[in-house]
Amino acid sequence: MAEIRSVRLMVGLEVHVELATRTKMFSRAPNPAHHRFDGSPPNSLLDPTVLGLPGALPVMNRAAVEMAMMVGLALGCRIAERTRWDRKSYYYPDLPKNYQISQYQLPLCFDGVVELSTGPDARARVGIVRAHLEEDAGKLLHEGPGGHAIDFSIVDLNRAGTPLLEIVTAPDFSSAQEVVAFAQQLRNICRFLGVSEGVMQKGHMRFEPNINTVLTLDDGRQVRTPIVEIKNLNSFKALRGAIEFEEQDQPARWRADRREMGAGTKVTRGWDEGPAGSPGRTVVQREKEDAHDYRYFPEPDLLPVEVSPAWVEEVRARVPELPAARAARYAAEFALGAKEAAALVDERDVCRFYEQCVEAAAGSGVEPARAGKACANLLLQSGARRANESGVLISELGITPRQVAALVRLREADRVTSTTADELFGKLCDLAEAMRRAVAADRELSGIPARLYEAVARAEGLDPEEVRRRAENPEEADLVARSMIVRDDGALAGWIERAIAENPKVADDVRGGKLAAAGRLVGVVMKLSAGTADAKAVRAKVLGALGQKE
Repeated sequence: MAEIRSVRLMVGLEVHVELATRTKMFSRAPNPAHHRFDGSPPNSLLDPTVLGLPGALPVMNRAAVEMAMMVGLALGCRIAERTRWDRKSYYYPDLPKNYQISQYQLPLCFDGVVELSTGPDARARVGIVRAHLEEDAGKLLHEGPGGHAIDFSIVDLNRAGTPLLEIVTAPDFSSAQEVVAFAQQLRNICRFLGVSEGVMQKGHMRFEPNINTVLTLDDGRQVRTPIVEIKNLNSFKALRGAIEFEEQDQPARWRADRREMGAGTKVTRGWDEGPAGSPGRTVVQREKEDAHDYRYFPEPDLLPVEVSPAWVEEVRARVPELPAARAARYAAEFALGAKEAAALVDERDVCRFYEQCVEAAAGSGVEPARAGKACANLLLQSGARRANESGVLISELGITPRQVAALVRLREADRVTSTTADELFGKLCDLAEAMRRAVAADRELSGIPARLYEAVARAEGLDPEEVRRRAENPEEADLVARSMIVRDDGALAGWIERAIAENPKVADDVRGGKLAAAGRLVGVVMKLSAGTADAKAVRAKVLGALGQKE
């Protein structure tokens, strides 16, 4: 009997994206995928249309259609001049009408292609077969609120009727890595377009890979294993794990049963994470229905949608610069490496924050190309480390674009070292956190010592109360950044000059070679700076001012 000589993986992907319109696909009921209605009580976002009550008729949500068009254009799809709605009939407890309004024969978007980066020098092209609109079903819960066990299921219909964009790729993926890279890129595109928040734990995006393998036997024949569809994966980890499991397990199944791909052989499986530390596995759910099992027919209560060229161009004008294009621009304009540029566009909010920082730095006189490079360095070093430690995005640390620009100005003018800039960055993040807590507690700031304001006032020639007022305003806290840790020559020189003038005998001792006496002058300077100066740097400058060195 012929044995397997090699295995080639083939994967196509279906992605369901909940669109963040204010109302549902075919009714005025609120949409749980919209931030305003996130966390609504179960079964509270309903109306007669969602429930399929007699006499209730659907009305198309134009905003959902336009969001779908934006995604289609971003994926290089053609937009249909005419599309229609179809009924997909099946029974499930979380489908109130016993049918789903979808698009079958005439999808809104089709024939797209996406270029995918899978490594520094590796790229792949992924075909987009279609992207069509439909309405989501509700949700069955098999645990009670809080996670306690129950011996029945709970139905929450809030999600029923939510606008759902289903994106179907060609089977162009040859590894789990490629699939995950595409899924991450698609999530980022949807977030940049503003059509979805993409929070997978909330079901905003769900992945369903269709997986099989091509087996080359030692007699030269090739056989294809039956396609397996893994349902409702809501994390990149689960997506990768399910594909890698199937890649390993399908050849073993073929050895056991010799089943090959063909009509009626497709199987639906689910993903079982297993206990902590286990690799996880897929489990059989049911044999997959074919299209005719759903009894598709044109939706009688909705007219077809005619899409004019003018409408397409109107929507195209709202598509912003996408992540891949931004990364390429950053590399060209700011001399960033591919890895740096990719890190900045990986999250929409971080990317926007970075651009605001660059704009603020350039607006304050830093040459634009240098502003782009310097802001990237600061955010990807000082910012990324603190964001990882805090479990937040760089844009959520509390430091403002103006403050980042202030640090960049100081660094570009060589007034502070990179180490000082990093410490200032951390101080400003701490200041923002203290302010946030004070606002939350509705009280005065307590985490900022009074001596800090006094030190800043001396350095800036301002009244301490004016410094306090401005420091408590996030948009003006870059004033504090200029003096919170003082290592710039101007401020230190003034304090050292004052310390020497007020302590002439000590200064003479140092000039005479008694270097230990310099510690007294360093102490005076540290007192004048309210402890914000660097003692080591102060000592070196004191000795230098008195003609000595260590």
